[in-house]
Amino acid sequence: MTTSDFHVYDTTLRDGAQQEGLNLSVQDKLHISRHLDDLGVGFIEGGWPGSNPKDTEFFALAAKELELKTATLAAFGATRRADLKAADDPQVAALRDSGASVVTLVAKSHDRHVELALRTTLEENLAMVRDTVRHLRSEGQSVFLDCEHFFDGFRANRDYALEVVRTAAEAGAEVVILCDTNGGMLPHWVTEIVQDVATTGARLGIHAHNDSGCAVANSMAAVQAGVTHLQGCMNGYGERTGNADLITCVANLEFKLGMSVMPAGALRDATRIAHAVAEITNYPPAARQPYTGVSSFAHKAGLHASAIRVDPDLYQHIDPALVGNDMRLLVSEMAGRATIELKGRQLGYDLANDAERLSRVTDRVKSMEQAGYTFEAADASFELLLAEEMEGKRPSFFEVESWRVLAESKANDAAVAEATVKLTAGGIRLAVIGEGNGPVNALDHALRLAIEQVYPEVARFHLIDFRVRILDQGHGTDAITRVLIETSDGKNSWVTVGVGPNIIEASWQALVDAVTYGLRKHGTAAL
Repeated sequence: MTTSDFHVYDTTLRDGAQQEGLNLSVQDKLHISRHLDDLGVGFIEGGWPGSNPKDTEFFALAAKELELKTATLAAFGATRRADLKAADDPQVAALRDSGASVVTLVAKSHDRHVELALRTTLEENLAMVRDTVRHLRSEGQSVFLDCEHFFDGFRANRDYALEVVRTAAEAGAEVVILCDTNGGMLPHWVTEIVQDVATTGARLGIHAHNDSGCAVANSMAAVQAGVTHLQGCMNGYGERTGNADLITCVANLEFKLGMSVMPAGALRDATRIAHAVAEITNYPPAARQPYTGVSSFAHKAGLHASAIRVDPDLYQHIDPALVGNDMRLLVSEMAGRATIELKGRQLGYDLANDAERLSRVTDRVKSMEQAGYTFEAADASFELLLAEEMEGKRPSFFEVESWRVLAESKANDAAVAEATVKLTAGGIRLAVIGEGNGPVNALDHALRLAIEQVYPEVARFHLIDFRVRILDQGHGTDAITRVLIETSDGKNSWVTVGVGPNIIEASWQALVDAVTYGLRKHGTAAL
């Protein structure tokens, strides 16, 4: 199937950017465009030139800086205003002058919206569609037409909604996109309506919002009913509850319906690209997002792991590698021997023929989780535990003699903390003082300042996330505390866990594990 046979059309930069709290700079939009091009989408909707300076600047820079391999840049805008020639409308001129070879026009297809929002007649709205499409076509641009509120409009006034579709197609629109703007449709409604609209002979597209939780399902229903143009946003971004998640839609078409709508093998980069876009938007990737979430192929129940040991397909709907993701086995109190065995195999330990040790590790994990530890989110601490069981001792690069923390607060001044850490590393006794804006920050500084004198690579380690949970809240300030710490060396990150009677002791455990694991991964020789 070629790009002309089926359109994959991304609207992250325009419709997705309407998400609450999401604000893209021009450079952000350029970076995302390159990622979308790498993914292999056919069209990238860059924004609405003329409506705001940022989008106008984007199109100007895109013409100079974007070298797209597979995608075509589309400009978005509205049909001409009522009682004005298309050639004389400044907004239409901005579309004409954008440099984009494709223009996507939005038009009203709901009769009440025409009369109440546009404040014009139904006949004039049809003329606005006809004139604008013809004008842009005469200027050499391809035109797609988004029928806003189409499904609601169809249910209110079928004849008029269909007339908008016919008018656009007859004027030269290559595709007429049916928009579920309010996001309230259900799949069987979409199927019935698309099949009815197909009688017009127009090439149809789908643009679905997720307000009823059906954006992806509605998009699939529309494709099966005959549309050949699919619109969506990366990571399901968009106003209110978002738009159809583009990767989920495309992966469903490829792997469930057998439709080749993307370049061969392009989806193997899907997870990387979804996460890269999330970094640019500063919205953390959704862990449970279909196909690309870190939990999409994560298995926790022991029963699942037992089956996966025989055949991974027994509890996975596709091979995660097809979308660039990985299977993960979560070690927890729910884990059985099979989970521990498989996780050990991933880490390079063969427990299959060591039933006694396998049982010991399983029992230890369950006991520690009952005491408050969690290993499903702290793979690094589990690897240290497993190494201790397999190698006879816990990996160690230093011996802690003592540590203490002092906190001081003065009137009208910010509180400060000071930590003293005494340890021996590489045969050298070190006593270091670290300062921070809190006890844990001070401990982190002191520990790394001491160890990096012997192991310089520790200077690259940085704490990037810190999570605290009170496990038995009924005990108030005397409650058991669990701390999860994520550490990075600039290339990779790892999570460690600590549990203690207070936040400082729990944090110290997690900090020591974090440094120990980092040194181990960097190939440093242990004591």
